[in-house]
Amino acid sequence: MLAATDGKILAGGQSLIPIMSMRLASPAALVDLNHVPGLAGIEVTDTLVRVGALTRHADLEADDAAYAANPLLRRAVQHVAHATIRNRGTTVGSIVHADPAAEMPAVLRLLGGSVDAVSSARGRRTIDSADFFVGPLESALEPDEVAIAATFPHPPAGSGSSWAEIARRHGDYGLVGVGALVVLDEARRVVGASACLISVGGTPVLVDVTAAGRGATYGAADWGGAVELVDAAIDPEGDIHATADYRRQLSRVLTTRALVQATDDAAVRYAP
Repeated sequence: MLAATDGKILAGGQSLIPIMSMRLASPAALVDLNHVPGLAGIEVTDTLVRVGALTRHADLEADDAAYAANPLLRRAVQHVAHATIRNRGTTVGSIVHADPAAEMPAVLRLLGGSVDAVSSARGRRTIDSADFFVGPLESALEPDEVAIAATFPHPPAGSGSSWAEIARRHGDYGLVGVGALVVLDEARRVVGASACLISVGGTPVLVDVTAAGRGATYGAADWGGAVELVDAAIDPEGDIHATADYRRQLSRVLTTRALVQATDDAAVRYAP
């Protein structure tokens, strides 16, 4: 039905409705999911956090079980717009919208998550985050598919996470945002590290920066090499909010900040 009618799915509407208001989209039909049973809720297991399509950002932010299992979810979602928008907007909706300036797509990518989609014609499938984000505001969902959930795997044992972001005003899209994940071993040496950036490419930019800190003990990790790796991976563009050079400089500063915070978090949380 979606493909045949050029329809769009409506869940929270905090991304779709503004786009329609600006005449950037004019779907022939809106399919409201809000009365479909079974699409809301947060499931926390030993290995993952599963967020239903109708789960509001505010619900994920307030879920203590999800925070205990995967603190990055709350840390990032607190940067999503304003509390009023988080009360209505959905986490899965933000992911499907695939805005390269949005936080939750980057979190999904950083954690190696996935999106569950269903089609009346082709059934159900799971799309890995590495394949999901195709371009600015473009995902791998087919026209007749509906995203019903997003799955965020728990980070590895010994890991810490952080989200760092700068916006012109609180609640605005970030000029640059960086999520970081650092893994320590029993001797508190760095054995893994990655960063995912927003607003510096057409999709979330995931960078493995393990080489920059591998083997360094907690407190001695120098993330200068990570800045070089990130600098080579991003491709920021200038606009009315910031120049490309300014976004690149923010990426350098925030990458270092996020990795330091994530390393501190790992050292505090990790119990060998």
